[in-house]
Amino acid sequence: MGIEKWVAAISLGLFFMFIGEMISIYSFMTNVPEDFKFGMDFDPAPKILQFISIGVAPASIMVGLSFLMAKRYGSKIIGYLIIAGGIVMMIGMVYCYLLVDKIEEHYISDTVIYTPIVFIVLSFPVMVVGASLLKIKKRRPKKEYF
Repeated sequence: MGIEKWVAAISLGLFFMFIGEMISIYSFMTNVPEDFKFGMDFDPAPKILQFISIGVAPASIMVGLSFLMAKRYGSKIIGYLIIAGGIVMMIGMVYCYLLVDKIEEHYISDTVIYTPIVFIVLSFPVMVVGASLLKIKKRRPKKEYF
């Protein structure tokens, strides 16, 4: 397996990690334990920004890197891995967006409301990049006669 395939696989893993982190924080904000409410203060905006910088930002960079490495010859495997990453991000963010209505009012902020919408929209270009790799035909190697 070439390095571009490994980079695409790692980006898919980072998309899964990002969605796992986001679902965990959104489900935490919907079901806050009783003993947590009275002793500590929790601000979700810095955590969400931290999860973005840990998960989806490196995943997007790796998607771009694997695309640039494979765009000359095209690769169905890399294209499918990138499309899968976009689908994972879209489905996970739709689920997070469905949880926004159930979040307690104390935790609602612009970051909590708009982050799922932004990443739902950004999942479509990721899938388009992956689909563009599926359409590229492999070039035939030049034959050297001498």
